[in-house]
Amino acid sequence: MKNKQQQSVFSFAVLVAALGYFVDIYDLLLFSIIRVPSLRSLGLNDDQIAKDGLFIINIQMLGLLIGGILWGILGDKKGRLKVLFTSIILYSLGNIANGFVQTVNQYALVRFISGIGLAGELGAGITLVTELLPKEKRGIATSFVAGIGLTGAVVAFFIKEMFPWRTCYFIGGGLGFLLLLLRVSVLESGMFKSIENKNISKGNFLMLFTNKTRLRKYITAIFIGLPTWYVIGILVTFSKEFGAHMNIQGAIDPGKSVMFAYAAISVGDILVGFVSKWLMSRKKALYVFYAITAIGIVWFFNLHNATPFHLYLVCALLGFGTGFWAIFVTMAAEQFGTNIRATVATTVPNMIRGSLNLVSIFFVWLQGSTGNYLTAGWITGIVVFIIGILSVVFTDETYHKDLDYTEGDIA
Repeated sequence: MKNKQQQSVFSFAVLVAALGYFVDIYDLLLFSIIRVPSLRSLGLNDDQIAKDGLFIINIQMLGLLIGGILWGILGDKKGRLKVLFTSIILYSLGNIANGFVQTVNQYALVRFISGIGLAGELGAGITLVTELLPKEKRGIATSFVAGIGLTGAVVAFFIKEMFPWRTCYFIGGGLGFLLLLLRVSVLESGMFKSIENKNISKGNFLMLFTNKTRLRKYITAIFIGLPTWYVIGILVTFSKEFGAHMNIQGAIDPGKSVMFAYAAISVGDILVGFVSKWLMSRKKALYVFYAITAIGIVWFFNLHNATPFHLYLVCALLGFGTGFWAIFVTMAAEQFGTNIRATVATTVPNMIRGSLNLVSIFFVWLQGSTGNYLTAGWITGIVVFIIGILSVVFTDETYHKDLDYTEGDIA
């Protein structure tokens, strides 16, 4: 008989997963929040802060992409908890090291290492929660994980207001090690234990590319999340630069933009679980939040001569609209068998984060070809949204799906 605590939305495993994602988001978004003051302290001017800031965030996302594959495979081969322990140690050490960097190249290298570590947290946590809870509760539970976790960006902003930027990184590393102590009491997934010693292929990343149905499900799972990192990685992170091109009447603090966005994302990510339950559909919930995000993007590019407050307000709306992170990661986990579920749930969000590199390249190319920063921004958004909507259309509904199965390949 299953442990009743494991079946509760407010079980210890869910709470620890939420706190884990909290630390993950704190560390992941910290650079976006302290980008300007940290790079200025290294002697960079405004143009260099924009250029090198984009370089560093792209390097960080590359680390997430590589780490996503690494931790996903290990999560299915060695267990969800082992991945969580190891990744926490790596990104905690990385963030402490970030407090000592002196050059842009050092900054980028350490963010790359931290990115690899951060890649393991969300996917392994979501996989563990979806396998511990019954299907009628797992959507709300993962929304709770994401909603609580995403407030890490809000806390990061207030920490930045109180401490020097190097201290902010030290605090992030310390939070990671505190989290490690909590993880010790969390149980491993029963579904993973049931296949641990079976002669089936586990954590085989190539399985996703050797079957047309699996490949289609995997690609659409990734593309569904593209609008989230277009919004956060381009519009919100570089709100200072967009504000200058739109003649915003006042100084823009990109850290405050991130704070407003993530405060609203946390609310959206909690509500999306209830919307999904009310509609009894993951896909319909995604359509609702896509529509809200689209409204926010249109408003964003019509802020000419507005005040900073209006820009922050739009960042909040954009954040709320992109508060579907929990649902699409849950959908990714629900579409695949236990033997590659952690691989999928860990690689998908990090493939999306890593895709910011391609979105950024496209954005920069459009700046050169159109000669206009704002035009490049909204064209990038249109392309990203078309890809995202088509991906939802071609994705299977997973709301009622039973997860106790494997993909069936023999080891």
